[in-house]
Amino acid sequence: MLSRSDKSLRQLLQALGDPMVEVVAAPRGLDGLVRDVVILDPEDDPDVRPGDVVLLIGVRGRAAIPTVRAAARRGALAVAVKGQDEALERAANDAGVALLSVRSDARWEQVESIARANLGAETDSETAGDLFSLAQTIAALTGGLVSIEDTASRVLAYSRSSDEVDELRRLSILGRQGPEQYLAKLREWGVYRRLRESEAVERIDERPELGIRRRLAVGVHAGEQSLGTIWVQEGATPLTDQAERALLGAARVTALHLVRSRNNPAAPLRLRESLLEGLLDGHTTAAAVAANIGADAKRAAGVVAFELTDDADRSTLELRRAELTNVISVHAAAYRRAALVTTLRARIYALLPDLHASDGMITLAKEVVAAAREHAGIAVRAAVAMAPDLSRTAGARREADRVLDAGLDLPVAAIDDVRAEVMLAELLGLLAEHEEIRDPRLTALAAQDTKDILVPSVLAYLEALGDVRAAANLLHIHPNTLRYRVRRAAQLAGIDLDDPKQRLVTQLQLALERPARSRSWPARPIPPAPARPGSRSRAPG
Repeated sequence: MLSRSDKSLRQLLQALGDPMVEVVAAPRGLDGLVRDVVILDPEDDPDVRPGDVVLLIGVRGRAAIPTVRAAARRGALAVAVKGQDEALERAANDAGVALLSVRSDARWEQVESIARANLGAETDSETAGDLFSLAQTIAALTGGLVSIEDTASRVLAYSRSSDEVDELRRLSILGRQGPEQYLAKLREWGVYRRLRESEAVERIDERPELGIRRRLAVGVHAGEQSLGTIWVQEGATPLTDQAERALLGAARVTALHLVRSRNNPAAPLRLRESLLEGLLDGHTTAAAVAANIGADAKRAAGVVAFELTDDADRSTLELRRAELTNVISVHAAAYRRAALVTTLRARIYALLPDLHASDGMITLAKEVVAAAREHAGIAVRAAVAMAPDLSRTAGARREADRVLDAGLDLPVAAIDDVRAEVMLAELLGLLAEHEEIRDPRLTALAAQDTKDILVPSVLAYLEALGDVRAAANLLHIHPNTLRYRVRRAAQLAGIDLDDPKQRLVTQLQLALERPARSRSWPARPIPPAPARPGSRSRAPG
């Protein structure tokens, strides 16, 4: 039996959706957690436990009433029955159990398989659950309706959609074959053969007379072995311009999931993640990684670090991070077959081996950031770094981390483009962490400037390199007003702004003490230190 999952009945039904089931009655709502999916024959003793979703086979309509009541007494969360009946609906409401209506042409084993896969609670189901998540990502990136099938044309996972599905997709999801006339045409055109033998994306025109819409398809392969197929049906809107490239990457990622389900559940996905984690931390040799992914350890490699910028609770962030990982994996696999993706702490890293230059890597990062925002509603920024060879991947990771740590408002950046900003952020971080190296006079000045007048004036003056008129224009005040404010601040703090060293220290620390005032200076706010009296000093006249 499955252990209790973290999915509610509502989430399970959203995953199943049309054309599989619909809700007829839900007297206690749909927020209860699903424990297991069980098949029940009305002639059997109802082996049902609290939280179970019961698939009631062999009986329909009001004949199912006694079994529905018995399942409800045992604590069943929902009962699925083929067909609808008013008396059965009333009985379910009275018994306090959700009633689900399964399409009459759906196969029970298909309903059970897909429901269990969505729960993702057992080892095999974890892979299938990952496939459903991946199918949803592929749908977002292609703009179509996705189904992933094995070599026997059995649907392993599919994307949810409110769009209209055609007959082939509907029958495939229900576990039945599509129109034979259409399937014969696919065989006649050599589509199935090419999908088995090639990695190329197939374009298949619509057949209005058969109710079949336009499709893209790609074979899923592990070496020369065919593992299955990904189909994308065009819905009410055209497929995206990047649909074919996304499908290519999706096929490579799907292959890892399908190999995982056939072999050791922890490999190859977990192995590949561990390899990259070790390489990024400097604990795994480049030779070991290169041998496992088929890359050249002596050639350059790229590292792209991604970080969510959304402000959300922890569970929501974890969900978005999982969705983002799928988006990154699909794009990275399309870019390089040997690409690796893993999550370390709050960041996601992609390794792109066998590179010649960083230009393509920046383009990839921009595509991922745009796709995450457009198709998944996820706000993310990225940093890219190059390693001259695979052995220096850890250094490239540190470089990418430095860029993200700077907190710059840029979707994608490399350190060469923002080195000054990164160094400045690191200097301010050092000041923030070590109060003993800060000037207490400037801390006191910031604390006394409760009206936010003096500190912004000094910062503007210093950033303008002492050009009073330019600084006054930035603040929309008269130059004489600026002169007075800067002179007053220098007197209060006891600093000499004619001294270049004091000017530098003042600019750094005031940017730290009042980061909101510094328009282009990244900093982390810190609590002000106790005010201390200062001495008089010189200031601009």
